[in-house]
Amino acid sequence: MRLIRNFIIFIVLLILAFAALVWSITFHPKDIQREAVNNHPDAPMLQPGQSVKVLSWNLQYMASKNYEFWYDRLQGDGPDTRPSRADIEATYAEVVRVITEQNPDILLLQELHDNAVRTDHEDQLARLLDMLPAEYANHSEAFYWQADFVPLPQIMGSVGMKLAVISKYRIDAATRHQLATIKTYPLYDEFNFKRAIQEVRLPIYGGQELVLMNTHFDAFAQGSDTMQQQVAYLDKLLNEKTKLQENWLIAGDLNLLPPGQYDMLPAAAKGYYQQRTELTDIFNQFKVIPSAAQATGADAQQWFTHFPNRREINAPDRTIDYFIHSQRLADIKGQVLQDKTWHISDHLPMIATFSLPE
Repeated sequence: MRLIRNFIIFIVLLILAFAALVWSITFHPKDIQREAVNNHPDAPMLQPGQSVKVLSWNLQYMASKNYEFWYDRLQGDGPDTRPSRADIEATYAEVVRVITEQNPDILLLQELHDNAVRTDHEDQLARLLDMLPAEYANHSEAFYWQADFVPLPQIMGSVGMKLAVISKYRIDAATRHQLATIKTYPLYDEFNFKRAIQEVRLPIYGGQELVLMNTHFDAFAQGSDTMQQQVAYLDKLLNEKTKLQENWLIAGDLNLLPPGQYDMLPAAAKGYYQQRTELTDIFNQFKVIPSAAQATGADAQQWFTHFPNRREINAPDRTIDYFIHSQRLADIKGQVLQDKTWHISDHLPMIATFSLPE
């Protein structure tokens, strides 16, 4: 009996030690937490009535469009595991070209790597800041995937993925909002994404702040209500900010279709989405770029933002990236940058320009 008891104690201690190890190498953010802000000492402030140009872009960790990664197919059997160093370097150059040509005031970026084995442990935000003009000196970041080691055959090493805001203007505060996560098996879930909404506040001289939010919702959440939960949090957050009469805008990769676009998809792509999009209530309540009419009309192709990494797809074919904004932002106009961008990422950059309240 003593031998059996000691064996049971040993097994329990072994399980507890393993659980402690997994906890120590994975990411456990708070539901809402403050994030660091980095400003140049002489960073200017936004001015009342000023025109502001914002660029939003999922950069696909500088991987280019030359691959079909294992997760690019529902079965998880894409042939590629990482981009080459040459393609990463070429993508940096093209990203900087687009940003320099567009000259936005603020960048909202998704899917930047930091200490990820598949991109040589590089801090891609730091590298990008070094390559951009000096006026892009103010920034903040928020991780949504981080682990010292992921025991997945296609990775077998560290991961790090984050959202980033880069601004020509001073940022006063940054907050990370934790979103609902996909639930599978407790051990597996520790290594999975912890999706988030990144919020930054930019002061307006003599006036109310500009509140910008940046996000990247889950994908591959079939069979769960994760997407509905993430949209519900977004709905609640935007209604709160509207009631407070804040000057707000959120952008990013929501991985969801606009109302009416499901029937426009190729049959092979429909398995990723619901026929009635989870974003229906968002479109019914708030101003969205593109609108449902734009995303399903005669010129819908100019609003496509996603170019899937599938060998059989030769052009962007769906809209899953958006700007959603307060009515307090005047004269707002949006655009998807289609020209000379298809080869850079599996997402196309988006631009929004608007005027701040006087």
